[in-house]
Amino acid sequence: MTQARFPVVDVHTHFRYKRRNLRDGLDAYVDLMTRHNIAICASLDGKLGEDFAEHRAELWERHRDRFVIFVNIDFQGSGNKEDPASWDCQRPDFARRVARQLREARQQGASGLKLFKQFGLGYRNPDGSLIAIDDPRWDPIWKACGDLGLPVLLHVADPAAFFHPIDETNERWEELHRHPEWSFPADKFPTREQLLAARNRVIGRHPKTNFIGAHLANNPEDLAAVAGWLETYPNLFVEIASRIGELGRQPYTARKFFLKYADRILFGTDGPWPETRVTLYWRFLETFDEYFPYSEKPFPPQGFWRIYGIGLPDAVARQVYYENAARIIPGVTQRLTRIRQR
Repeated sequence: MTQARFPVVDVHTHFRYKRRNLRDGLDAYVDLMTRHNIAICASLDGKLGEDFAEHRAELWERHRDRFVIFVNIDFQGSGNKEDPASWDCQRPDFARRVARQLREARQQGASGLKLFKQFGLGYRNPDGSLIAIDDPRWDPIWKACGDLGLPVLLHVADPAAFFHPIDETNERWEELHRHPEWSFPADKFPTREQLLAARNRVIGRHPKTNFIGAHLANNPEDLAAVAGWLETYPNLFVEIASRIGELGRQPYTARKFFLKYADRILFGTDGPWPETRVTLYWRFLETFDEYFPYSEKPFPPQGFWRIYGIGLPDAVARQVYYENAARIIPGVTQRLTRIRQR
């Protein structure tokens, strides 16, 4: 397939971290977007303050209608990386100041807030313990996002295999053997279940704030559990970036999930990716093709299996591709309208 059959909003891309010389390759990627009917990408690397202004200028100088930007929280600030007691987030006014920065960023065009997986797995308190996702110190931040209409895209935990021992029983042994830093052993980290439960408590405490669970709420291995969360939390949405490898090996269950929760699923890729990887998303979502790769790499990056398409009907594809994003992400509707008028 050469393009998606409807306009697409890719809500999960990393144009700062995956493209260091952003301006050099940006025009070429926008051309790729046009060829594949990707109307808009959300860059999740906006940061805040001067960094946000810089990233906004990079993306919007020539392509303002093709990008929205999510900002990020700097928990460390000017503190010493090795001394969490010196970090900005340990100051009592931290959340209030972040809320003010979010208001300013919203006025300057920001469309959301992105939290990375270090939140829960990396950031630490002065005593060395990991900062809790549901620490009430951060409640003013989540409330501010709700007040401002900024969705919060949360990457919490990681694939289930990353919390299992790296041995012959782990189906992603080869990937973890290459990247042992992606492993979170039980003697050093909270369990995956604890992390996801903490995230859900935050979502439950802030019903007026929309949360987007990155990577199918980081639980595509158990879509029944994700369905339960969607039923419990009306303000929770999910996106599919880098998870068609999991979804496509359970095509019957995945298709039923997409049909039932069509108004709660957003499209994402975790790109920018090579063109072949992008094409595989359309093949997975739009066809009933069988046993095809989920990656362009000859050596499968996540696991030694292939996937099957789920053949979404037009009405569902429209919701996943762009309608849901337009409903909850500021700036998307206006950009889609202008793109259509060209």
